[in-house]
Amino acid sequence: MMKRSTFHLKWIAVSLVTAIFLAQCAGPAPTTPATTGDEAQATPAAESAEGGDSGEVSRSDVFVYAHPTTFPELDPAASYSNDLVVMANCYETLTFYNAPGSEEVLSPKLATEWESNEDSTEWTFTLRQGVLFNDGEPFNAEAVKYSIETTKEKGLGAAYIWDPVESIEAVDDYTVKFTLSYPAPLDLIASANYAAWIYSPKAYAANSNEWLNEGHCIGTGPYMIESYERGSRLVMTRFDDYWGGWQDGQFQKMVFELIEDPVVLQQKIESGEADFTYQVPADNIEALQNNPDLTVYTNPSFQNLLGLYNTQKPPLDNKLVRQALSYSFPYDDFMTGVMNSRATQAYGPVPVGMWGSSTDLYQYTYDLDKAAQLLEEAGYKDGGFSLLYTYDTGNLDEQQAGELWKAELAKLGIDLELQGLNWEAQWDLGKADPAQAQDIFVMYWWPDLISPYSFLYSIFHSQDEVLFNLAYYNNPEFDQTIEAANEITGSDREQASQMFIDAQKTLIDDAVSLFFFDENHVHIANSSIKGFVDNPAYPHVVFTYDLTR
Repeated sequence: MMKRSTFHLKWIAVSLVTAIFLAQCAGPAPTTPATTGDEAQATPAAESAEGGDSGEVSRSDVFVYAHPTTFPELDPAASYSNDLVVMANCYETLTFYNAPGSEEVLSPKLATEWESNEDSTEWTFTLRQGVLFNDGEPFNAEAVKYSIETTKEKGLGAAYIWDPVESIEAVDDYTVKFTLSYPAPLDLIASANYAAWIYSPKAYAANSNEWLNEGHCIGTGPYMIESYERGSRLVMTRFDDYWGGWQDGQFQKMVFELIEDPVVLQQKIESGEADFTYQVPADNIEALQNNPDLTVYTNPSFQNLLGLYNTQKPPLDNKLVRQALSYSFPYDDFMTGVMNSRATQAYGPVPVGMWGSSTDLYQYTYDLDKAAQLLEEAGYKDGGFSLLYTYDTGNLDEQQAGELWKAELAKLGIDLELQGLNWEAQWDLGKADPAQAQDIFVMYWWPDLISPYSFLYSIFHSQDEVLFNLAYYNNPEFDQTIEAANEITGSDREQASQMFIDAQKTLIDDAVSLFFFDENHVHIANSSIKGFVDNPAYPHVVFTYDLTR
């Protein structure tokens, strides 16, 4: 439930994170260069997982990820959603953001070292040698220049992270220089979980977005997409010529089984049919923790749940009505009865623990008397209207939040209609005409870069064409504040942080969203899986190359 936009923005900075991931594989398969859609024929998933044309592969060589959502976009220049779990195994970035507790914030990936001038307006990266793309083409400075310039020009997804880049020069085959229009921590930007992927110029230029979304990978990562049954299963096989090399015990294949039903997810992990999953029924987590065949990972994240109010559609175009709704949600009951230790009530759109957040921000509480007073002031003394609440059909937390809220709103004479949809259908409805769209759009958000701007720009900045501003909020003063804060992030973090906090005060007063909670991630893995590291900078990603069974 996520992700970003198609417009020209101003950069983003970074500083802190936490997350979760895993995956698996099976026997070596021949490397198949990416060329054209007509030449690529997918191997059926069942056949590739059992051997078939790829040779004999045992179940122990295959990492199975039972994944609760589908993959909207597999184009590395456009990916901006749950497809991150696939992209992070296909593609690589120049730098890598390390998990919390690491000695260094960043580690080398496709770049081996980097430096900047004193004011951080010029950056030079030295690139790793001997790296090949999945299509057999060599990785070099021209490929970095092409990938970033192409992503930036397309302006899709999180392309805005490259906004400070004025020019890119391939100094030689393994040196690339960036000149910026204003100071920015480009080494952090280069580690982003969206829009920072480096891909084969030859393959990208020769093929279409549709070809990529049929199930093709053109990165430098350890795994390639072997087959894809959209909405059902995606199979990846190891890239034999991966620069990191291969050792005995690493997974040869990884399979994503796409399953929206939380109960089925739990059945898959308990039976051993899956090696990793998340979003199982919350009531059953304690039982899973007591299962010796499973390991439950619970860690802080930078993910939160929002209920975005349709600020353009009556009666929610009235701020008093939105404030009334924010007082009507039973926060304490929901946190203790549903979420338990899995979340804490949010103070606003920026999760607590990230710079630019504040526990001094106003926090709505459950107060039906206050809600009734505001409704009367707005001209709705006895309620008398209904609201459409849309949520991801596979997410029980979103569903239960709606059910609890529905009961409280009924006391105010308001009917909350709950409609569960898969993510694509929910998002399509949200991007339609606001006058015909839902009243409350429920979704999770996590950052592409560890900055308040990731939350405030992408979700609440005015948009000519709706992408993730699903509250349809339009406030030029708010826009100017976060843009100005973003521009000084690289030079004055303290002032930028306060400006971001001030901008959040505006959102909270305008009641543009119900801020449900900041979430702790809970992932469940087969206990035979070794090497998993929970890294919230790359939410729900399992870096399968690092695992063994």
